[in-house]
Amino acid sequence: MALFVLASCQLMVVLDITIVNIALPHIQSALDFSTTSLSWVVSAYTLTFGGLLLLGGRAGDILGRRRVFIFGVLLFALASLLGGFAQNSGQLLGARALQGVGGAIASPTALALISTTFREGPERNRAFGVFAAVSAGGGAIGLLAGGMLVEWLNWRWVLFVNVPIGLLIVLATPRYIRESERHPGRFDVTGALTSTAGMVLLVYGFIRAAQDGWRDPLTLASFAGAVIVLAAFILIERRSKQPITPLHMFADRNRAGTYGIMLCLAAAIFGMFFFLTLFVQNVLGFSPLAAGLAFLPVSAVIAVGAGLASRFLPVYGPKPFMVVGAILAAAGLAWLTLTDVHSTYAGSVLGPMLVFSLGMGMEFVSLTLMALSNVPTPETGAASGLLNATQQVGGSLGLSILVTVSGTASANEVDEQVSDFRRQATPAELLQFERTEQLPKPWSDEVFTAGVSAAFIMAAVFAAVAALIALLVIQVRPSDLERLKGGAGPGPM
Repeated sequence: MALFVLASCQLMVVLDITIVNIALPHIQSALDFSTTSLSWVVSAYTLTFGGLLLLGGRAGDILGRRRVFIFGVLLFALASLLGGFAQNSGQLLGARALQGVGGAIASPTALALISTTFREGPERNRAFGVFAAVSAGGGAIGLLAGGMLVEWLNWRWVLFVNVPIGLLIVLATPRYIRESERHPGRFDVTGALTSTAGMVLLVYGFIRAAQDGWRDPLTLASFAGAVIVLAAFILIERRSKQPITPLHMFADRNRAGTYGIMLCLAAAIFGMFFFLTLFVQNVLGFSPLAAGLAFLPVSAVIAVGAGLASRFLPVYGPKPFMVVGAILAAAGLAWLTLTDVHSTYAGSVLGPMLVFSLGMGMEFVSLTLMALSNVPTPETGAASGLLNATQQVGGSLGLSILVTVSGTASANEVDEQVSDFRRQATPAELLQFERTEQLPKPWSDEVFTAGVSAAFIMAAVFAAVAALIALLVIQVRPSDLERLKGGAGPGPM
C-alpha cells in the first residue's frame, strides 16, 4: 500500500505533463494561444517542476519527507483547481507554474521515501521498477485520460481531475507511510531561484527565436541573460555550504553519465508526445478520445521494457539496457521523420511509437537505479530531486529547441506552399487568404508536417547522443552486480 500511494502521486504528477497535451488544440482556440506559444502550457509546468525539484528534495530531508510530501500534493491539487477555472492565458500559465511547484515538492520526496521504505536489493529493485514504469508510462495514460475528459466533458477537466486524486493520496499517506528521520540543514533558496530563472530565460530565448528569428533583440537578450544567471547559479553552488545542487554528485562518472542520458532522452520523449499529439488531431483528424486511444499501446510497451530491465538487471547490469534503450528510442524517432500528410496511424505512427516506447521502458528503470545507487541516506532526497530535475529541465529545454527547429522548417516550407496554393486556389479562397493570411488545408498540413518531421530529426539526434554517453561513459563492476542481487558490493555504481 505504501508503494501504491507513492506511485499514485508520481502518476498524477507525470500524467499532468501529457494529460494537458491532448487538450492543447482546445486550449489554443479557447484562450487564443499561437502555435509556438502553446508550448508554454507544457513548459510553465515543467520549468518550475524541474527548477524547484532540488529544493523540494532538500525540504524533505530537513523537515521530514512524509510531511513535505503531503504539503506538495495539497499544493498540486489547489493549483489544478485554479487552472481549471482559468479565464485567460496568463491565469492558466500561472496555475501551471504553481502546479510545477507542488510537483517539485511531492515527486522527489516520493522517490526518496521508496529509498528509505524498501530494503536495498530485489525488494527495492522491484519498487523502483514500478515507480519507473509509472514515470515512463504515465505520459501515455495521461493522453488517454485527457482524451476521454476532453471528449466527454471539456478541456478544463484535465486539470480538475487532479483534485480528488490528490485528496485521496493525502488521506492515505499518514496511514501507510511512516515519517522519515530529519536531517539538519539549510535551504539554498538563492540557488533554486537562479537555476529556475536561468532555465526560463533559456527556454524563452528558443521559443522567441521560433517566432521572431535569431537576430531579434529580445531573443539575444534572453540568451545573454540565461548565460549570466546560470553562471551565477554555478558560482552560488560552489560557494554554498549546503548547495541545492550537490556538485560532488557529478564527480561520480556513472552518475554524471546518467544525468546526461536523462537530459537527452527527456528532450526526445517530451517532443514525441507534443508533436504526435498535434499531428494525429490536426492532420490525421483524430478526435481527442481517438488520439488518447492511439497512445495507449505506449504504456503497455513501456511496461514490457521496464519489466525486462527489472528482471535482468542483476544478471547483466544497467549498461546494456541503457545503450540498447537509447538506440531503440533513436530508431523510433528516426522512423517518425517519414511522416507526411499522406501518413496513416497504422502505417506511419504506431510502429515507430512502439519501438521508441520499448527503449524508454528499459531506460527509466536503469537510470533510476544508477542515479540512486549508494547515495548516503541524508542525500537521497537531493539525489532523487537531481534525477527528476534533469528529466524536467531536459524536457523543457529540449521541447523549446524542437519547437524552434519545427518553426524554422515550417517557415521555410510556407513560401513553396503559398506558391502552390495561388496556382490552384479559387478566387474565393484567394480572397480569404488575403484577409486572414492563413493557408487552408491541405497546404497548411504540408507546412505543419514539414516542421514535425524536422523536429523528429532533432529528437533522434538527442537519443543518439544518449546512446553514445551510455556506451562510452557508463561502467559497471562485478561489485555493482552484487548490490543489485542484494549483496554488500562496496562502492558506488
